[in-house]
Amino acid sequence: MLALVLAEAAWRLARGRGYDGRAALTTLGLVLGNLPFAAMNAAVLSLVFGAVWAAAPVHWPADHWVTWAGGFLAVEFAYYWFHRASHRIRWLWASHSVHHSAEQMTLLASLRLGWTNLLSAGWVFYVPLIFAGLPPFVLVALLALNLRYQFFLHTEAVGRLGPIEWVFNTPAHHRLHHASNDAYVDKNYGGVLILFDRLFGTLAHEQADEPIRYGLAHRPATANPIRLAFREWAMMLGEARGAQGWRAKAHALFAMPRMKERP
Repeated sequence: MLALVLAEAAWRLARGRGYDGRAALTTLGLVLGNLPFAAMNAAVLSLVFGAVWAAAPVHWPADHWVTWAGGFLAVEFAYYWFHRASHRIRWLWASHSVHHSAEQMTLLASLRLGWTNLLSAGWVFYVPLIFAGLPPFVLVALLALNLRYQFFLHTEAVGRLGPIEWVFNTPAHHRLHHASNDAYVDKNYGGVLILFDRLFGTLAHEQADEPIRYGLAHRPATANPIRLAFREWAMMLGEARGAQGWRAKAHALFAMPRMKERP
Protein backbone atom coordinates (compact mmCIF):
# COMPACT_ATOMS: atom_id res chain seq x y z
CA MET A 1 0.00 0.00 0.00
CA LEU A 2 2.82 2.39 0.85
CA ALA A 3 4.55 1.65 -2.46
CA LEU A 4 1.32 2.41 -4.33
CA VAL A 5 0.79 5.66 -2.40
CA LEU A 6 4.32 6.81 -3.32
CA ALA A 7 3.91 5.73 -6.95
CA GLU A 8 0.62 7.62 -7.19
CA ALA A 9 2.19 10.74 -5.69
CA ALA A 10 4.96 10.57 -8.28
CA TRP A 11 2.38 10.10 -11.05
CA ARG A 12 0.34 13.10 -9.88
CA LEU A 13 3.41 15.34 -9.70
CA ALA A 14 4.62 14.19 -13.11
CA ARG A 15 1.21 14.93 -14.61
CA GLY A 16 1.02 18.36 -13.00
CA ARG A 17 -1.92 17.41 -10.79
CA GLY A 18 -0.10 18.27 -7.57
CA TYR A 19 -0.08 16.40 -4.29
CA ASP A 20 -1.42 18.09 -1.17
CA GLY A 21 1.16 17.33 1.53
CA ARG A 22 -0.83 19.11 4.21
CA ALA A 23 -3.87 16.96 3.43
CA ALA A 24 -1.66 13.87 3.65
CA LEU A 25 -0.57 14.90 7.15
CA THR A 26 -4.21 15.43 8.11
CA THR A 27 -4.99 11.91 6.92
CA LEU A 28 -2.10 10.50 8.95
CA GLY A 29 -3.40 12.37 12.00
CA LEU A 30 -6.82 10.79 11.49
CA VAL A 31 -5.24 7.34 11.16
CA LEU A 32 -3.26 7.72 14.39
CA GLY A 33 -6.25 9.12 16.26
CA ASN A 34 -8.40 6.27 15.05
CA LEU A 35 -6.22 3.56 16.62
CA PRO A 36 -7.63 3.71 20.18
CA PHE A 37 -11.17 4.08 18.87
CA ALA A 38 -10.72 1.05 16.59
CA ALA A 39 -9.51 -1.00 19.57
CA MET A 40 -12.54 0.05 21.58
CA ASN A 41 -14.85 -0.78 18.65
CA ALA A 42 -13.32 -4.24 18.35
CA ALA A 43 -13.74 -4.93 22.06
CA VAL A 44 -17.38 -3.82 22.20
CA LEU A 45 -18.48 -5.35 18.90
CA SER A 46 -16.86 -8.69 19.67
CA LEU A 47 -19.19 -8.90 22.68
CA VAL A 48 -22.23 -7.76 20.70
CA PHE A 49 -21.60 -10.04 17.72
CA GLY A 50 -20.79 -12.93 20.03
CA ALA A 51 -24.07 -12.51 21.91
CA VAL A 52 -26.05 -12.37 18.66
CA TRP A 53 -24.24 -15.46 17.36
CA ALA A 54 -25.06 -17.35 20.55
CA ALA A 55 -28.74 -16.49 20.09
CA ALA A 56 -28.83 -17.29 16.35
CA PRO A 57 -31.24 -20.17 15.58
CA VAL A 58 -28.93 -21.55 12.84
CA HIS A 59 -25.16 -21.50 12.29
CA TRP A 60 -23.66 -21.64 8.80
CA PRO A 61 -20.48 -23.76 8.66
CA ALA A 62 -17.42 -21.53 8.42
CA ASP A 63 -15.50 -24.22 6.53
CA HIS A 64 -17.95 -24.46 3.60
CA TRP A 65 -17.53 -22.44 0.39
CA VAL A 66 -21.27 -21.72 0.23
CA THR A 67 -21.01 -19.82 3.50
CA TRP A 68 -18.26 -17.64 2.07
CA ALA A 69 -19.96 -17.12 -1.31
CA GLY A 70 -23.35 -16.40 0.21
CA GLY A 71 -21.73 -14.33 2.92
CA PHE A 72 -19.92 -12.22 0.34
CA LEU A 73 -23.21 -11.25 -1.34
CA ALA A 74 -24.93 -10.73 2.03
CA VAL A 75 -22.14 -8.49 3.31
CA GLU A 76 -22.13 -6.54 0.05
CA PHE A 77 -25.90 -6.05 0.33
CA ALA A 78 -25.64 -4.92 3.97
CA TYR A 79 -22.72 -2.61 3.12
CA TYR A 80 -24.73 -0.97 0.34
CA TRP A 81 -27.54 -0.08 2.74
CA PHE A 82 -25.16 0.95 5.51
CA HIS A 83 -23.32 3.21 3.07
CA ARG A 84 -26.53 4.66 1.66
CA ALA A 85 -27.88 5.30 5.16
CA SER A 86 -24.60 7.01 6.06
CA HIS A 87 -25.43 9.63 3.43
CA ARG A 88 -29.15 9.86 4.19
CA ILE A 89 -29.22 9.92 8.01
CA ARG A 90 -27.32 12.70 9.71
CA TRP A 91 -26.47 10.62 12.81
CA LEU A 92 -24.47 8.25 10.58
CA TRP A 93 -23.19 11.05 8.35
CA ALA A 94 -21.56 12.66 11.41
CA SER A 95 -18.99 9.84 11.28
CA HIS A 96 -18.93 9.17 7.54
CA SER A 97 -18.45 12.82 6.54
CA VAL A 98 -14.81 12.53 7.65
CA HIS A 99 -14.15 10.15 4.78
CA HIS A 100 -15.49 12.68 2.27
CA SER A 101 -13.45 15.61 3.55
CA ALA A 102 -10.43 15.13 1.27
CA GLU A 103 -10.27 17.62 -1.59
CA GLN A 104 -7.95 15.41 -3.66
CA MET A 105 -8.85 11.87 -4.67
CA THR A 106 -5.81 9.83 -3.66
CA LEU A 107 -5.11 6.37 -2.31
CA LEU A 108 -4.03 7.89 1.00
CA ALA A 109 -7.36 9.68 1.30
CA SER A 110 -9.05 6.27 1.52
CA LEU A 111 -7.69 6.05 5.07
CA ARG A 112 -9.67 9.09 6.22
CA LEU A 113 -12.11 7.40 8.56
CA GLY A 114 -14.18 8.80 11.40
CA TRP A 115 -13.46 8.00 15.04
CA THR A 116 -17.09 7.67 16.14
CA ASN A 117 -18.35 4.65 14.19
CA LEU A 118 -19.32 2.80 17.37
CA LEU A 119 -21.54 5.71 18.40
CA SER A 120 -23.09 6.25 14.98
CA ALA A 121 -23.99 2.51 15.02
CA GLY A 122 -23.57 1.65 11.36
CA TRP A 123 -22.56 -1.82 12.59
CA VAL A 124 -26.26 -2.50 13.27
CA PHE A 125 -26.70 -3.24 9.55
CA TYR A 126 -24.55 -6.37 9.92
CA VAL A 127 -26.23 -7.79 13.03
CA PRO A 128 -29.06 -9.48 11.05
CA LEU A 129 -26.47 -11.42 9.04
CA ILE A 130 -25.05 -12.96 12.20
CA PHE A 131 -28.51 -13.75 13.54
CA ALA A 132 -29.30 -15.40 10.19
CA GLY A 133 -26.33 -17.72 10.74
CA LEU A 134 -23.27 -16.03 9.23
CA PRO A 135 -20.32 -16.69 11.58
CA PRO A 136 -18.89 -13.44 13.03
CA PHE A 137 -15.41 -14.44 11.88
CA VAL A 138 -16.62 -14.82 8.30
CA LEU A 139 -18.49 -11.50 8.49
CA VAL A 140 -15.46 -9.61 9.80
CA ALA A 141 -13.11 -11.25 7.29
CA LEU A 142 -15.38 -10.47 4.34
CA LEU A 143 -15.97 -6.92 5.49
CA ALA A 144 -12.21 -6.40 5.93
CA LEU A 145 -11.59 -7.66 2.40
CA ASN A 146 -14.39 -5.42 1.13
CA LEU A 147 -12.79 -2.36 2.71
CA ARG A 148 -9.28 -3.32 1.54
CA TYR A 149 -10.59 -3.59 -2.02
CA GLN A 150 -11.91 -0.05 -1.73
CA PHE A 151 -8.42 1.28 -1.03
CA PHE A 152 -7.68 0.82 -4.76
CA LEU A 153 -10.79 2.80 -5.75
CA HIS A 154 -9.49 6.11 -4.38
CA THR A 155 -7.34 7.30 -7.27
CA GLU A 156 -7.42 9.32 -10.46
CA ALA A 157 -4.61 7.25 -11.97
CA VAL A 158 -7.00 4.58 -13.29
CA GLY A 159 -9.44 5.47 -16.07
CA ARG A 160 -12.58 3.71 -17.24
CA LEU A 161 -12.41 -0.09 -17.25
CA GLY A 162 -15.01 -1.01 -19.84
CA PRO A 163 -17.23 -4.06 -19.21
CA ILE A 164 -15.73 -4.59 -15.75
CA GLU A 165 -17.74 -1.57 -14.63
CA TRP A 166 -21.01 -3.41 -15.26
CA VAL A 167 -20.39 -5.64 -12.26
CA PHE A 168 -17.57 -4.23 -10.12
CA ASN A 169 -17.10 -0.96 -8.32
CA THR A 170 -14.17 0.81 -9.99
CA PRO A 171 -12.17 4.01 -9.46
CA ALA A 172 -14.40 5.78 -12.01
CA HIS A 173 -17.52 4.82 -10.07
CA HIS A 174 -16.02 5.76 -6.73
CA ARG A 175 -14.58 9.08 -7.89
CA LEU A 176 -18.12 10.16 -8.65
CA HIS A 177 -19.27 8.93 -5.22
CA HIS A 178 -16.79 11.36 -3.64
CA ALA A 179 -17.95 14.29 -5.77
CA SER A 180 -19.51 17.27 -4.02
CA ASN A 181 -21.25 18.54 -7.18
CA ASP A 182 -25.00 18.78 -6.74
CA ALA A 183 -25.46 16.59 -9.82
CA TYR A 184 -23.42 13.74 -8.33
CA VAL A 185 -24.30 13.73 -4.61
CA ASP A 186 -25.58 10.43 -3.16
CA LYS A 187 -24.62 7.99 -5.90
CA ASN A 188 -22.53 4.80 -6.29
CA TYR A 189 -22.67 3.28 -2.82
CA GLY A 190 -21.31 -0.19 -3.65
CA GLY A 191 -18.29 -1.77 -2.01
CA VAL A 192 -16.80 -4.43 -4.28
CA LEU A 193 -19.82 -4.66 -6.59
CA ILE A 194 -21.86 -1.99 -8.34
CA LEU A 195 -24.83 -4.33 -8.90
CA PHE A 196 -26.99 -3.04 -6.05
CA ASP A 197 -26.59 0.54 -7.31
CA ARG A 198 -27.92 -0.68 -10.66
CA LEU A 199 -30.75 -2.52 -8.95
CA PHE A 200 -31.83 0.31 -6.65
CA GLY A 201 -31.31 3.24 -9.03
CA THR A 202 -28.30 4.94 -7.42
CA LEU A 203 -25.80 4.40 -10.22
CA ALA A 204 -24.39 7.48 -11.98
CA HIS A 205 -21.53 8.27 -14.38
CA GLU A 206 -19.35 11.34 -14.70
CA GLN A 207 -20.52 13.76 -17.39
CA ALA A 208 -18.05 15.49 -19.70
CA ASP A 209 -19.56 18.92 -18.98
CA GLU A 210 -19.55 18.43 -15.19
CA PRO A 211 -16.01 17.80 -13.87
CA ILE A 212 -15.84 16.31 -10.39
CA ARG A 213 -15.13 18.52 -7.38
CA TYR A 214 -14.09 16.74 -4.19
CA GLY A 215 -14.48 17.63 -0.53
CA LEU A 216 -17.43 18.81 1.56
CA ALA A 217 -19.16 21.58 -0.35
CA HIS A 218 -21.39 22.37 2.62
CA ARG A 219 -18.53 22.78 5.12
CA PRO A 220 -15.35 24.91 5.08
CA ALA A 221 -12.12 22.98 4.56
CA THR A 222 -9.96 22.25 7.60
CA ALA A 223 -6.66 20.45 8.10
CA ASN A 224 -7.29 19.76 11.80
CA PRO A 225 -8.00 16.03 12.26
CA ILE A 226 -9.68 16.52 15.65
CA ARG A 227 -11.99 19.14 14.19
CA LEU A 228 -12.79 16.86 11.25
CA ALA A 229 -13.59 13.95 13.56
CA PHE A 230 -16.01 15.88 15.77
CA ARG A 231 -17.19 18.94 13.82
CA GLU A 232 -20.35 17.39 12.40
CA TRP A 233 -21.30 15.93 15.78
CA ALA A 234 -20.90 19.32 17.45
CA MET A 235 -23.00 21.07 14.80
CA MET A 236 -25.69 18.38 14.83
CA LEU A 237 -26.00 18.22 18.61
CA GLY A 238 -25.98 22.01 18.83
CA GLU A 239 -28.87 22.22 16.36
CA ALA A 240 -30.77 19.52 18.25
CA ARG A 241 -30.24 21.30 21.56
CA GLY A 242 -31.61 24.54 20.15
CA ALA A 243 -34.57 22.95 18.35
CA GLN A 244 -38.02 23.43 19.80
CA GLY A 245 -40.00 20.24 20.40
CA TRP A 246 -39.08 16.59 20.03
CA ARG A 247 -39.98 16.46 16.33
CA ALA A 248 -37.56 19.27 15.53
CA LYS A 249 -34.89 17.67 17.69
CA ALA A 250 -35.34 14.30 15.96
CA HIS A 251 -35.16 16.04 12.58
CA ALA A 252 -31.85 17.67 13.53
CA LEU A 253 -30.40 14.29 14.53
CA PHE A 254 -31.80 11.88 11.95
CA ALA A 255 -33.01 13.75 8.87
CA MET A 256 -31.06 13.72 5.64
CA PRO A 257 -27.96 15.94 6.03
CA ARG A 258 -27.57 18.99 3.87
CA MET A 259 -24.73 18.19 1.47
CA LYS A 260 -25.49 20.49 -1.43
CA GLU A 261 -23.07 23.17 -2.48
CA ARG A 262 -23.03 26.41 -0.56
CA PRO A 263 -24.72 29.31 -2.36
